[in-house]
Amino acid sequence: METESGISSRKWRFKGNEISMRSSALTVRSALNMLMGNLDPNDQRPSIQLGHGDPSAFPSFRTAPEAEIAICDALLSAEYNGYSPNIGRLHARKAVAEHLSHDLPYKLSPDDVFLTSGCTHAIEIILDVLACPSANILLPKPCYPYYEARAIASNIQFRYFDLLPERDWEVDLGAVEALADQTTVAMIITNPGNPCGNVYKFEHLKKVAETARKLGILVISDEVYYHLTFGSNPFVPMGVFGSIAPVITLGSISKRWVVPGWRLGWIVTNDPNNLLKKYGIVDSIIGFLNVSAEPTSFIQGALTQIFEKTKVDFFTKINDLLRENADFCFSKIKEIPGMTCPSKPEGALFAMVRLNLSVLENIEDDVDFCLKLAKEESVIVLPGATLGVKNWIRVTFAIEPSSLHDGINRIKVFCENHSKK
Repeated sequence: METESGISSRKWRFKGNEISMRSSALTVRSALNMLMGNLDPNDQRPSIQLGHGDPSAFPSFRTAPEAEIAICDALLSAEYNGYSPNIGRLHARKAVAEHLSHDLPYKLSPDDVFLTSGCTHAIEIILDVLACPSANILLPKPCYPYYEARAIASNIQFRYFDLLPERDWEVDLGAVEALADQTTVAMIITNPGNPCGNVYKFEHLKKVAETARKLGILVISDEVYYHLTFGSNPFVPMGVFGSIAPVITLGSISKRWVVPGWRLGWIVTNDPNNLLKKYGIVDSIIGFLNVSAEPTSFIQGALTQIFEKTKVDFFTKINDLLRENADFCFSKIKEIPGMTCPSKPEGALFAMVRLNLSVLENIEDDVDFCLKLAKEESVIVLPGATLGVKNWIRVTFAIEPSSLHDGINRIKVFCENHSKK
């Protein structure tokens, strides 16, 4: 009989996947977990969470009652207890197609829609689809870090183009053209922007499409924050320009309805010229979904009712609250030494803030700033290094106004305490 020590010393053939361990270290959650571990347990004040992207825990951001009723109705109907098709139920795909078509110059078909378990799952699927040998994709910088993490896991190469903070975070299209080569297959944009809080204008999105056409690549438009806008620029879906260059839209109900835990997202092909079918992208999406888990069936069952019954007042209330919080955040950051916000957020849930470490003492970089802020003031913000930019931070303003005011005031105290005398 083999002893326990013999088992421990035996040469076993299995081990953890180093790629998955490397990619998981790049996520927002891993960064926030690190910062949470640096909170001072002796600080009696409540911690202020300004680093997350999930406002659903706060009373002011509760989802629409019509959405809750729709879920209950679908569940109690007993019609959605079984498996769904891997691409999603037909009536649910039809509901998404009709819902998104309101913003487009053409009508989407249910065949253009593929349902996923949230937008994160949609990112996974589309990067797996594009991960052909030697292919590369172009990512914005700063960027939602899951794209890089998932690209590593999917074994697809990636290159970064800059977003321009002094031009409301527009895409540096010259950099896109310089980076692209014969192996580039797609570029990613996020609109409204995470982490920058920008909302792209119609004219700029058209230039993005024209650049993609020139390069022969498709545009993947992450629109998970669609219609969460509260500035001068209205939301324009990238699919409006699908006749110029093929567009794949990623989205979900997570942010607009404040229900990220419901895990209902979509991949939509905006492609009037049928190029995505011709080049096998559509069949590849279906193929990867066939070896993946579909979204929960009763959430799919509730979709039509959620889209049709939710009152406009709910969306107006959420956007008004975000506008007030964004205005407060932007105005107060101006008063804080060592911090600059180049443009006021007009959409999504976040503001990107540049750190001027030359006026702060005992702060090495953005990660050190965030760790010491957590330790000294029990405030969590996300370091820019997680998003691909050094010495920036991302501040979330999608929380209760009273908590936001407290959190920004604590950041001000922290920076004043660390200001060079």
